[in-house]
Amino acid sequence: MISAPAPESTGDASLVLAAREGDRAAFAGLYLRYARMVHGILLARVPANEVDDLVQDVFLRALPRMGDLRDVSRFGPWLAAITRNRANDYHRKNRAVAAVTESLSEDEEDLPASRTAPDAEAAMILALVRSLWEAYREPLILRLVEGMTGPEIAARTGLTPGSVRVNLHRGMQQLREKLNQASLGDAIQPEPGGGKNSATQGKNLLRRRNEP
Repeated sequence: MISAPAPESTGDASLVLAAREGDRAAFAGLYLRYARMVHGILLARVPANEVDDLVQDVFLRALPRMGDLRDVSRFGPWLAAITRNRANDYHRKNRAVAAVTESLSEDEEDLPASRTAPDAEAAMILALVRSLWEAYREPLILRLVEGMTGPEIAARTGLTPGSVRVNLHRGMQQLREKLNQASLGDAIQPEPGGGKNSATQGKNLLRRRNEP
């Protein structure tokens, strides 16, 4: 489901038009607005150590194609589609059949020996999030890792606030179930009245996993 353009999208339109004319500052403004979204979408699909380079590649691909964007107020959803396609290209080129659902052991191989127990838990949570259905995986990464709010995710990706809210709720439920099965049920605990505490705890763990 696609929502009507958010007020923020109107600001995107002016930046897109300026960027089309070669305004580097305008394109930098779009980068600042959307880098977290691109990072999160990629993190949901490709190995974490590849994400930063691919973020840059996505924007480099988008710049010369901006003339193809018919509705300049829809820059966010258009960029999200380019990002997903770039992730698909990565897997085709690297012949990765199931990289989206990397096993915990594969994630642990990327962890230096000095990593602490909370970092290992974060690696497990990230692997479990990647095993969820795509409709849940992407918003959870954007929420827990990138720190974006539900309304912000909707505004950036073009989804309705309602669908984002539902997917976050259902995705968090499934993630808690998987954590309980993995004996990490205490890592993310629901809080009465919306589960804000669980989102904060999960965000802190996952962000630590992806810090340099």
